Amino acid sequence: MTTMNRRTALVSLGASAATLAAGSLAAQPIVTLRLHQFLPPQAPIPAQALTPWAKKVETESGGRIKVQLFHAMAMGGTPPQLFDQARDGVADLTWTVLGYTPGRFNKAEVFELPFMSGVSEHSSRAFHEYVEKFAADEFRSVKLLAAHTHGPGLFHTRQPVTGLESLRGMKIRGGSRIINNMLTKLGATPVGMPVPAVTEALSKGVIDGTTIPWEVTPSLKITELVKNHTTFAGQDGLFTQTFAFTMNRAAYDKLPADLKKVIDNNSGVEVAGMFGRVMDDADKVGRNIAVKAGNNIVALDAAETQRWRRTAAAVEADWIKEMKGKNIDGAQLVAEARSLIARHSK
Repeated sequence: MTTMNRRTALVSLGASAATLAAGSLAAQPIVTLRLHQFLPPQAPIPAQALTPWAKKVETESGGRIKVQLFHAMAMGGTPPQLFDQARDGVADLTWTVLGYTPGRFNKAEVFELPFMSGVSEHSSRAFHEYVEKFAADEFRSVKLLAAHTHGPGLFHTRQPVTGLESLRGMKIRGGSRIINNMLTKLGATPVGMPVPAVTEALSKGVIDGTTIPWEVTPSLKITELVKNHTTFAGQDGLFTQTFAFTMNRAAYDKLPADLKKVIDNNSGVEVAGMFGRVMDDADKVGRNIAVKAGNNIVALDAAETQRWRRTAAAVEADWIKEMKGKNIDGAQLVAEARSLIARHSK
């Protein structure tokens, strides 16, 4: 074979290899994952956690994973159905509040107890680790990507809450059965509803106030609907709620190994912490909006906060007793949760 012929053959082989490689890449199917959640797209978690997460997964997969975001229940159903939508494959990914399905996540409920946690990034890391160690069985029907909490919970009310006595008789929205029990113990009348329903309930006078963190107040127009906000002394909030970002198990299982790794690399404690940071930053934004609006922010002092702590302690006792009836060592779980929060807060 002449030198010219050898060169021609090599060029031909190179072109063939390139064609095969391109064909192989083109043959790799693109996986589309539908992500469904209950808040409007401009709310902090959709805008600053879920959307960046989706883009990161798409980039790290080399474009082989596409994430379609469906906001504000655009795929149908109600917020309490989101966990099951991930379980059943109605959606491939969902983000939701665990307390929307009362009695289902018994061990996870411990993080909802009064004055359990404060800074969301710390408590979110702690909560994800807690779930992996002590409540994994409650999530075995799905692929858990991240479990997290919001920041310190507080009151937003038509009339100011300046002490325990002023809360009595008020109709207050609660986001979970634990929070509703707490509201009852504190003398309020709890009204359970998912957070998207709060705006209408306040505007129509169905409720006198709501329990939510600062983070979600802008998207719900809370500072326009009520002018009073009550906070507590110390770092811990009166309450918190827990969230889960989950994936349909079959959708995960059928991914090739390298794409599973992309999902795995975007799951876990670090992702939970990222969700928590978004919550913490958004709490500052929400509070600043209320300040600029000239709203009345009541800061209960340490002595008054201690009165609330003593009254709300009965909620923890109730929960421990209830868990004992289910052969769950609630007291041990409370101790484990507090230990994890303390460790992640250092």
